[in-house]
Amino acid sequence: MFLIGFAVMVLCSVLLVQISDMRETQRQLKTQEASLQARYDEEMNRTKQLEEERVYVQTKKYVEEKAKEFGYVYPDEIILKPEK
Repeated sequence: MFLIGFAVMVLCSVLLVQISDMRETQRQLKTQEASLQARYDEEMNRTKQLEEERVYVQTKKYVEEKAKEFGYVYPDEIILKPEK
């Protein structure tokens, strides 16, 4: 009878330790999930910004801005430069 009681106590102890370990693992996984979700949201925002930039780069306004940076002008455009 004593041995059966002792075996049950040992079994219960082992189960309690395993339950404790599983709870700790669950806490760690929830933390990791929250971190990954935040990272996913950041990447989705970045993807949206890149898509907006891709669309903007294909506009005439963007081409004009870049051309002006290199000194290009329209044939009928008059450029006034201040005297120094």
